[in-house]
Amino acid sequence: QVQLVESGGGLVQAGDSLRLSCSASGRTFSNYAMGWFRQAPGKEREFVAGISWSGSSHSVKDRFTISRDNAKNTVFLQMNSLKPEDTAVYYCAAKMGAYWSESYHMYDYWGQGTQVTVSS
Repeated sequence: QVQLVESGGGLVQAGDSLRLSCSASGRTFSNYAMGWFRQAPGKEREFVAGISWSGSSHSVKDRFTISRDNAKNTVFLQMNSLKPEDTAVYYCAAKMGAYWSESYHMYDYWGQGTQVTVSS
């Protein structure tokens, strides 16, 4: 069992930056690939970024960067130049195995989410 707790969301203006954190506890964090997803009202949950246990990563947006600190059991999502369309609940997720996936069905554990609201 892995427990995930996100933090760092909030209300910001367009063009601002935010850094989301996801703290993991339970099983060995380095055994899991990690992902960030988001879900806006009325929309499906969508993949934002993923990182393997070794640190190779991918983000669907150049403005967003995912990273992890295995010593601190934490994964981060740095979001720059935020836009109103980035408004959503952001979730981190853990997937057993080395590599991340863009499909939320592949993830084993989820955090409760953190709200990000970007005003214009």
